[in-house]
Amino acid sequence: MSIDFRNTNTVWASVLAETLQRLGLTTAVICPGSRSAPLAIAFAQHPKIEAIPVLDERSAAFFALGLARRTHQPVALICTSGTAGANFYPAIIEASESCVPLLVLTADRPPELRDCNAGQTIDQHKLFGSYPKAYAELALPSIELPMLAYLRQTLIQLWQRSLGSSPGVVHLNLPFRDPLVPLPQSDAQALEATFEAETFFGHVHPLVAVSLSAAVCPFPLNAHGIIIAGCAQPESPERYCRAIAHLSKSLGMPVLAEGLSPLRNYASLNPYLISTYDLILRNHNLAQKLAPDVVIRVGEMPTSRELRQWLAETQPRQWVIDPSDRNLDPLHGRTTHLQTSAESFAETLGFLHESSEAPLAPQAWEPESKSPRIGGFRGISRIHAKGLLSAETHPSSPYLELWQTADSKIRHAIDQTMTIEETLFEGKTAWLLSQSLPNGTPLFISNSMPVRDVEFFWKPGDSAIQPFFNRGTNGIDGTLSTALGVAHHNQSSVLLTGDLALLHDTNGFLLRNHFVGHLTIVLINNNGGGIFGMLPIAQFNPPFEEFFATPQNINFANLCKTYDLEYEQIHTWSQLVKRLNPLPAQGIRVLELQTDRAADARWRHHHLGIFARSINP
Repeated sequence: MSIDFRNTNTVWASVLAETLQRLGLTTAVICPGSRSAPLAIAFAQHPKIEAIPVLDERSAAFFALGLARRTHQPVALICTSGTAGANFYPAIIEASESCVPLLVLTADRPPELRDCNAGQTIDQHKLFGSYPKAYAELALPSIELPMLAYLRQTLIQLWQRSLGSSPGVVHLNLPFRDPLVPLPQSDAQALEATFEAETFFGHVHPLVAVSLSAAVCPFPLNAHGIIIAGCAQPESPERYCRAIAHLSKSLGMPVLAEGLSPLRNYASLNPYLISTYDLILRNHNLAQKLAPDVVIRVGEMPTSRELRQWLAETQPRQWVIDPSDRNLDPLHGRTTHLQTSAESFAETLGFLHESSEAPLAPQAWEPESKSPRIGGFRGISRIHAKGLLSAETHPSSPYLELWQTADSKIRHAIDQTMTIEETLFEGKTAWLLSQSLPNGTPLFISNSMPVRDVEFFWKPGDSAIQPFFNRGTNGIDGTLSTALGVAHHNQSSVLLTGDLALLHDTNGFLLRNHFVGHLTIVLINNNGGGIFGMLPIAQFNPPFEEFFATPQNINFANLCKTYDLEYEQIHTWSQLVKRLNPLPAQGIRVLELQTDRAADARWRHHHLGIFARSINP
């Protein structure tokens, strides 16, 4: 126990740090500043909290986001007063939109120094708008026991809010009066003799998560149905994949597995895995034949634009399985949200008891028209939470076989094409990574073109690679810093990124002196925004090249010298494979592939169409 009794501010801040540590906090990311000095001192001297100093607030926030995303536990993010906190905003929006727990602590001036031209003072009340799940401004520090109890209980409540069924950001604004440094004060020192720490902190323990469970199985068992496994970063990837596999095999439904999901990396668990659905759906004749009556979507909507358009056109009945309370249907379809996790739902679907021939809650899921192939929704059984679904595989159907045949043909075509592709086409990088990285490697995938290449080309296998990403808002903000947060104190990790995303966050390299572990950065340098070459704006130049592609003409070898980083330019695919396995144990390394942006865009336009047309429906 580490309460600092030197003065009022040190008591207040150290009670705060001790309370958070007992709740489960292990890491605090601290930006420099004067007003936040009591907080910095308290966290820096706590023996059970890793305190990491970061110069740039924007980078610090994304680093904390990466840590919290990997650990599924809140990370404390601390800054001084004024505009320092404003630099947290992009990462806070991302954390809020992707349900990542963060505890944001902004130091502030006391009330008497606000609105009077005092330096480094802005209005910090609800600085981050509606994005935090909870906000509180603490009272000024006090050493009275009722006030210390108020501090403790406020922290417990906010910690719980950050970790609830839908995790997210909580913001605590903390005003401090001078002295901000630990100058001795006799009344605070006197408190040490009477303060009973175990009585005060005795009830402060980590919170135990409570799983929700579904009460009924609403899915028609004889319909043309699919399971869509969207973007997901589960705490236990294998358990998550097993749960979806149980659903798939028991219901006899194919699983359309997003590239930013762990399912493709536990492929042998699921015989009905479909990884090339984006390309399958580009064959419009086949897409019409594959139109589903029922969609069970686990988590967020996948990246694929083709999939979204297909669902919008076919308008199937949808169930979304996700524990959060967010609206996860951007298509505004006929959707019911089952607020539970895939794991809990699979456990609840343990035994289908034929207890009733009456339809369950028909007003909630009765279709607008009953197609003959649906066969009605009667006879759906009530279920009981008595273990996992039976692992017995549901008999195959012509509908399922159509999906599997198409997927097999396209996967074979992709593999053949990639095997003989010798030029440094950036899409082949994702294909190679799926087969070359050490088992279990944490892989952070940057937004824009890398996430789409993973979606198109990532080959299923049993590598247990862990994909990480920032898809809450889909921006390139903080890519490097988030990846470093994922890799800190973790297995040697990899970042797949484009040049613009890396350049947007080069201040993240300032973390190198405090980073523990290894990160290999696979840098696709096509000198600009490659994704824009896939969009209609590419046909309009000017202004396309200058204002959309925005080439920066950066020498990354020189950039790496500035930060004393290991650098290597990759010239061949065999060279890349050799550098990916094994990975180093420490440091930051950049492997740069220089590619032709325009040629890569032409390759995708040409080959994606060929892959889609190669299927005979």
